[in-house]
This record gives sequence, structure tokens and C-alpha cells, in this order.
Amino acid sequence: GPYHYVPTEWICALFITLFALSTVIHLFQSLKFRMWWLLPTVVFAGIMEILGWSARLWSSKRPRLLMPFEIQLVGTILAPTPLVAANFIIFGKIITQLGTQYSRLSPKLYTIIFCSFDVVCLIVQAIGGAKAAGEVNQGISASEGGNIMLAGIAAQMVSIAVYVACAGEFFIRFFADSPVRTVTAGSTEKHNLNYGQKMKYVIMGLIFNTTCIFIRSVYRTIELSDGWSGRIISTQIYFNVLDGGMVTLAIYTLNLAHPGFFLREPVPEEENSQIDDAEKAQTLDSS
Repeated sequence: GPYHYVPTEWICALFITLFALSTVIHLFQSLKFRMWWLLPTVVFAGIMEILGWSARLWSSKRPRLLMPFEIQLVGTILAPTPLVAANFIIFGKIITQLGTQYSRLSPKLYTIIFCSFDVVCLIVQAIGGAKAAGEVNQGISASEGGNIMLAGIAAQMVSIAVYVACAGEFFIRFFADSPVRTVTAGSTEKHNLNYGQKMKYVIMGLIFNTTCIFIRSVYRTIELSDGWSGRIISTQIYFNVLDGGMVTLAIYTLNLAHPGFFLREPVPEEENSQIDDAEKAQTLDSS
């Protein structure tokens, strides 16, 4: 068959269950906290993973059938890309909370640049996946489509590396209190107050999430570089652990370190003053 092995039925069923559970929770969380940007990113990634692993489950029963192989090929290749976009958005929100003075670019610009590049990578991978699926369906070598997918995944891996470098510089500057641009002392103090246990939890979750996705990107890059008949793509346990396992850890990390729980929006200055005035009035009335 096209896999060079028969996908294990119970493993496919397990991943479908895990991704379905996480996706339902993410859908609920996005609605509860009104974070609509999670729908086209994390929720969409979960749906694509469910589709991909459902196709692999189909293949466990009909291993020589090409249609499920093509579906899982496209689904599992594309799914982590919108998950990466969610990380970019979360990082932008962290910058807003801790202080834009420590960042070379504004949070909005970071989101626009990295998410735009992520969309380009998604399109390239989609084109490559569709072409590879078509080549497999025609019974010819899928190397051309595979090379296009490889280019998309490699570009995504580079974008993650650049994003990690930018994030690393931001956190180094924040902890060293070495801003890129000069701000008033009051502004710096206010931002530093936002760094508490909740923010630590979000940052640790983001680091772990990004590491899992990066490991998966490295694996898929090596896999496609090794060829469609290579040892890596022909070994099921590599795919289960380094693709399915890594994406599962990444998506559940966002369930646990969810920005809705731990990344509160900054309170505007006007609202702060209104709260202070109300508290003062309440104190005077009680006295």
C-alpha cells in the first residue's frame, strides 16, 4: 500500500478521540471568552487533525485504497499551521501585557507579519499536498508534490525559528529591563506589574507548545527529504510519536494554558481611574 505499512486501528481511534475532545473544549473556550480568533486557528487545526486521523482509521481497514491516504496526507500536513498562527497571536498579546517598549515591533505588526507568512506556508503546503495526492492517484511518483510540501514545511520551520529569536530577545530585554525605546517610568512599572503567576503559566505553555510544533516540523522536513519510499516515512511509530504525539501535546497545552484563563486584557487608564474613584467614594460612605 501507499503507506508501506498498515496504520494501527486503535492508535488512529485514540488520536481521533484526543483531537475531538480537545477541539470541543477549544470551541467552548473560544465562545466563553469571546476569543473569536481561536476558531480559524486552534479549532480549525483540531478539525483538520480529526479529518486526517479519520482517514488513517479508514486506511487501517482498507490499506490499499488511495482516497483515505490522500485525505490524511493533506489533513495532517496542514493541521499544525493554524496552530502556529495562534502562538503568534498569543505572543503579540504577551507583548501588550508586559510592555511594547521591550519589543522591536509592535504586537500588531508581529501578528500581521508572522500570520501572513504562516498563511503563505499553508497555501504552499496545500498546493503540494494536493499535487502529491493527485500524483499518487495517477500511480506516478509523488516527488514533485512532496518537494512543494517540503518547501512549505521548511519555510514554516524557519518562521518558527525567527519567531523564537524575536520572543527570546523580548524576554531577555524584559527581565533585564532594557527597553528598545524610552518610556516613562510609570508606564514601565505598570507593565511589570502584569508579570505574575498567571503570565508565567502562559509563557511556559507557549514555550512548550512551540517546542512540540518545532519538533514536528523538523520531523516532517526530514521525512519528506528522505523520499516517499524512505525508511522514515515507512516507519509508523515515527509518525505516531513525532507528528500525532507532538501536535496532541501542543493543542492540549493551549487548553490548559488558555489565554482566556491566564492572559487578561489590560485595563484602560480611564477605567482604572473610574474604579479608583468608586473605591474612594465607597470608603468615604462607610466612614
